[in-house]
Amino acid sequence: MSFNQTRLLRLCAAAAVSLCAMTAMAQETFKIGIVSFLSGQAAESFGIPAVNGAKVLIDAFNKGQAPAPYNKVGIGGLQIEVIYVDEAGGATKQVQELRNLYERDKVDVVVGYVGSGDCLAVAPVAEELKKFLILYDCGTPRIFEENNFKYVFRTASHAAMDNVSMVRYLKSRKIAVSAYSMINQDYAWGQDSRKDFMLSMANLYPDAKPAVDQLPKFGAGQYGTEISALMSQPADLIHSSLWGGDLQAFILQSGPRGMFKKSQVVLTAADHVLPGLGNKVPDGTIIGARGAYGLMAPPSPLNTWWWDLYSKANNVYPVQAPYRMAQSLMGLKLAAEKAMQANKGQKPSMDQMMAALRGSEWMSPAGKIRMALGNGQQAIQETAIGRTKWSEEKKMVLIEDIQHFDAECVNPPPNVKTEDWLKSGFAGAKCK
Repeated sequence: MSFNQTRLLRLCAAAAVSLCAMTAMAQETFKIGIVSFLSGQAAESFGIPAVNGAKVLIDAFNKGQAPAPYNKVGIGGLQIEVIYVDEAGGATKQVQELRNLYERDKVDVVVGYVGSGDCLAVAPVAEELKKFLILYDCGTPRIFEENNFKYVFRTASHAAMDNVSMVRYLKSRKIAVSAYSMINQDYAWGQDSRKDFMLSMANLYPDAKPAVDQLPKFGAGQYGTEISALMSQPADLIHSSLWGGDLQAFILQSGPRGMFKKSQVVLTAADHVLPGLGNKVPDGTIIGARGAYGLMAPPSPLNTWWWDLYSKANNVYPVQAPYRMAQSLMGLKLAAEKAMQANKGQKPSMDQMMAALRGSEWMSPAGKIRMALGNGQQAIQETAIGRTKWSEEKKMVLIEDIQHFDAECVNPPPNVKTEDWLKSGFAGAKCK
């Protein structure tokens, strides 16, 4: 074989190796496991809208069609691959599903969980496995206030914000409250919401007395007995953190009985049931959305883009769950791309991504998200409260008299537990 022939063979071999490397790189993906309710009482108004939000947003990411700074294709050029898992079935099932996502499906990160009980169950498992977990929702403050996690993040504020902002709203509107009743679900979310509301009321309405206090089980569905108890002992105010199908059922069963006319009803997590219930939601109900979401989102080009993207794909506007999913995926994308840049354009390691997300901040359709608590692994954000009003012209529930609250006004400061902060009289809160 001549020298030129040998050289040609070597060049062909080198080209083949290069081509194989390029092909392998082209086939590499960024794999995300997304967990949300796809069946059961929480699916229709919460879990499925969240997944629908993930689908349209990830499609926009993969096509490079999101606005800056989210306009890079996929995640740093890597196409995003998603595995969707149903959150229904209880905490034990979710622990096994989480293990499957990491060990069998080899995902780079899991983004998920609505139920506070599920979050409390899966977070220690992710820590045990040393795997990257982003909680996109769930409300209990206990996640980071009772644990010191390295691998677990939550990209949305916890539930203390919902109740502090609600009581601040009542006070700012000079709504008189001498007695108040409550109905909350009997698990971590409902128990924490009840406690946070009572402590917030003790600060701003020290003379108000709790009356009826109901804790039905999650997924109860029938509330005749509880409604009778609430109406038998009239109170100026009825507080509830019910959500999903439970909240829908409660409104449908209590509205015709006149409960909303006898007492001012405040629902801290209710915006997600408005599209489905329509004119069944009594006018004047004071509601929160667990953030400045949906009809209460701050105006911005990013929010307009997100609103249009989701609405056109799903024939309904986005509410709480898809907003929370979007802000999680946006924060993940920016953190992963920052880590990739530091890694000379190569796919970053899990530790590099976590380091980039820890303590970071980014703009979402709901405003600025800041990883300010839990050693930089728990987010804070602004929120909003308003009143419902049915529009016959638009055939939808609108929200009026909206008030926005800065994140530092309604979230505890760093290194302060929620309960201690509430008992201190909101020490260190920064309110305009």
